[in-house]
Amino acid sequence: MLARIKTYAPIIFSLIAAAVFLDSLRYKFTNAVETQVIFGRLDAWAASFGAGGLFAQTGLFSQYVIGSAELVASVLFLLGLFPALRRLQTLAALIAVAVMSGAVSFHLFTPLGIDPNNDGGGLFAMAVTVWLGSLALLIFRRETLFSILGGIREAILPGVDRAPSSTVTGTQAKAV
Repeated sequence: MLARIKTYAPIIFSLIAAAVFLDSLRYKFTNAVETQVIFGRLDAWAASFGAGGLFAQTGLFSQYVIGSAELVASVLFLLGLFPALRRLQTLAALIAVAVMSGAVSFHLFTPLGIDPNNDGGGLFAMAVTVWLGSLALLIFRRETLFSILGGIREAILPGVDRAPSSTVTGTQAKAV
């Protein structure tokens, strides 16, 4: 039973996350009213801290930037369904956790609120679902995650030992 869960849960998480992300793109990329309301509130909130334009259409965290990250994550989730490309699910989950951590936080800790479009909190529920599913996927794929993070560490800090090495004395070195 546990083996089946380990086999099929990542597939289900990937399909759900990709479906949610791909569905949201029609709002973000067409500049729908719902998207204008959400990003407009966030931009007004950011402007109160002197960071106006941060969530505007040309801002660092615009609907197009977030939508592009969701599109990339969706493609990686779906490509990761092929066994030879399974590692891509881990990258997709990392992107999804980053994007959805922001989404959940902005819904909870800004004037945006849980129900900005009067949909009964459905948008927030989907963000939490993708966030939790992606965290679970990272747990299922933790070996791949550690490998990816180790590769990033090696790229940033080349030549740094991964584990502390024991000190070899002169007599031990001669014996070897």
